[in-house]
Amino acid sequence: MTATVQPDAATSLQSELVLVLDFGSQTAQLIARRIRDLNVFCQLVRHDISAERVKELAPRGIILSGGPASVYGEKAPKCDPEIFNLGIPVLGICYGMQLTCQALGGVVQAGTTREFGRTELKTLEDHPLVAGLPATSTVWMSHGDQVQQAGDEFIPIASTHSCPMAAVRHRSRQIFGLQFHPEVTHSEYGKQLLENFLRKCCGCAGTWQIESLIEQQVTAIRARVGNSRVICGLSGGVDSSVVAALLYKAIGSQLSCIFVDNGLLRKGECEKVRERFQNHFKTDLHVVDASHRFLSELAGVVDPQQKRKIIGRVFIEVFRKEAESITDARFLAQGTLYPDVIESGGSPDGPAATIKYHHNVGGLPEQLGFELIEPLRDLFKDEVRRMGLALGLSEELIWRHPFPGPGLGVRCLGGITSERLHALREADAIVLEELRKAGLYRTIQQAFAVILPVQSVGVMGDGRTYEETIAVRAVTTDDFMTADWYPLPYDLMRIISTRIINEVRGVNRVVYDISSKPPSTIEWE
Repeated sequence: MTATVQPDAATSLQSELVLVLDFGSQTAQLIARRIRDLNVFCQLVRHDISAERVKELAPRGIILSGGPASVYGEKAPKCDPEIFNLGIPVLGICYGMQLTCQALGGVVQAGTTREFGRTELKTLEDHPLVAGLPATSTVWMSHGDQVQQAGDEFIPIASTHSCPMAAVRHRSRQIFGLQFHPEVTHSEYGKQLLENFLRKCCGCAGTWQIESLIEQQVTAIRARVGNSRVICGLSGGVDSSVVAALLYKAIGSQLSCIFVDNGLLRKGECEKVRERFQNHFKTDLHVVDASHRFLSELAGVVDPQQKRKIIGRVFIEVFRKEAESITDARFLAQGTLYPDVIESGGSPDGPAATIKYHHNVGGLPEQLGFELIEPLRDLFKDEVRRMGLALGLSEELIWRHPFPGPGLGVRCLGGITSERLHALREADAIVLEELRKAGLYRTIQQAFAVILPVQSVGVMGDGRTYEETIAVRAVTTDDFMTADWYPLPYDLMRIISTRIINEVRGVNRVVYDISSKPPSTIEWE
């Protein structure tokens, strides 16, 4: 049983619903996020969703995303053509525009000139969809095909130098097309266009707010849980912390949290979790110190995949034993997010392709016989952060840099020992502390220290040393799928290096990682 929202809460949540049909665009999720930023609830669904199913969902509007295919290709993805006859406003973006026009009598062909990147857009007509746009503006194009003939049904309302129908509207229906991408920040009036479609074409008032979602989820959780106990596995990260805070607001003392100290945590992590959930929220917090067991089982292991398997297995065993000691527990709460649901094929209406297998706590619900509660499964990461702030969690926690599930185990390259972990933990703390002092912590999306399986010769106080090497990594990224290394100021690098070498015993060399993703990954293992 995986449902997380009661029918009344779901109805309220989707009172102003917009559907995005996913045709494989890299920005399909971004479209959904932009719509939600305008306070309208939006869901990403498979491109071939039936018109009957759309009628059941009763959205205020439908958006057809872009995609890499050509609409005239033999295996080009299509939508149910009856969608255009439902009387629901439709906005086609890039491939979505081409598909819309083709389905309603237009002709799509390869353009004489391809457009990629920034292009000047000229508005041709005073229409509500382009209200507020100047006569010329910059938009982001990414297409080789374009609508060559729109037929008698569509009227162009904007153009570029090589695309006479860069934006179109249907003569008699609320159906529109944009050849460019309004969802990307490079389209300077893209947000205005999307807002025009939502407000002026779909009639959305923009009532979806994180605060109202909290109340809806609180009501739904109380109705589902009743008098039973819920277990929440805490990692110290944003997602599990927000789940725990939301559950505490809903059911108070019926919540039990389990935090496993695996000995692979950041400096002070265990103490922060105790302060946050035992002292501030007053939850029933079970802190299990299993650090000795984890380090014993990892002794002598250097292969990164083997490390991950050991850490995952031991975690499940430790968590299971502690969970069995909590009586009257029927539910297990997880911090599953909407991208996880999309990419794992976890939604019956979602995109058909399974990108990755997702399970937050390694099969624990099935192994322990719990019913699963996933109150964040409709939210993107930025929405989870906003919910956390609304629930009273600190900004320090909410904007914390990502930390891998296996913890320092995959940042301690080579053999894992308590001595090497101590050096890594101290060096990592120095990196983060100096970034905060420099005001760069929020500018950089992820930064950390890595201890390398390399020792080198050094000189300290007239004496020869042969000690550990620390690598510092700092990257900027929008989605963590790609990332650029961040050029830290030389003075800041000098401070970090000097502090690590002076304050962390056993380290005599610091290096800086200047590789981007791809070809490198963000984490080293």
